[in-house]
Amino acid sequence: MWIPPFWDETELGIFEQVLKGELDFVSEPWPSISESAKDLVRTMLVRDPKKRSTAHQVLCHPWVQVDGEAPDRPLDSAVITRLKQFFAMNKLKKIAIRVIAESLSEEEIAGVKEMFKMIDVDNSGQITLEELKTGLERVGANLKDSEIVSVMQAANVDNSGTIYYGEFVASMLHLNNVQREDHIFAAFSYFDKDGSGYITKDDLQHACELT
Repeated sequence: MWIPPFWDETELGIFEQVLKGELDFVSEPWPSISESAKDLVRTMLVRDPKKRSTAHQVLCHPWVQVDGEAPDRPLDSAVITRLKQFFAMNKLKKIAIRVIAESLSEEEIAGVKEMFKMIDVDNSGQITLEELKTGLERVGANLKDSEIVSVMQAANVDNSGTIYYGEFVASMLHLNNVQREDHIFAAFSYFDKDGSGYITKDDLQHACELT
């Protein structure tokens, strides 16, 4: 879900984290990830290329094998966690994150795109409450109907009763993906309609009316 193996607020900080080579397996979604999967990640991120796993070794890893340890379904508690976090945000934050989501590359949202397609079984481009319920059950989420309604409300920014692709991507974004300067500028420009360099009350009102 787009959580880089090494992260800091600045590029210099990221480089320092890479040099240290210390992986963060404490933050979400890693606590729910199997030890076998973590072992595979460790072998692929060894700093010394001579000691790092080759493509062949990766494919032979127990987690990757057809009868190996990888689960048949993408059980990911971080999905529910992020939807709930998105639900707790105010409307302006939701709008800003949605703007950022629309500026991300195909590579950055590939995983979420596949998840959306899996839930949107009729390929309508939007997820209904029933599709969301079925999809969450498929990924191992055991939620009450009232909780599923809350999840729907969390992602449905425009209150249409369904979740559009852009809304789904926005709700799945990890904060690490929205803190790049170019993404923040894209969100700022969306609110600053007159290009004044400032966001006024009128700008905010106009932005809210558009969603």
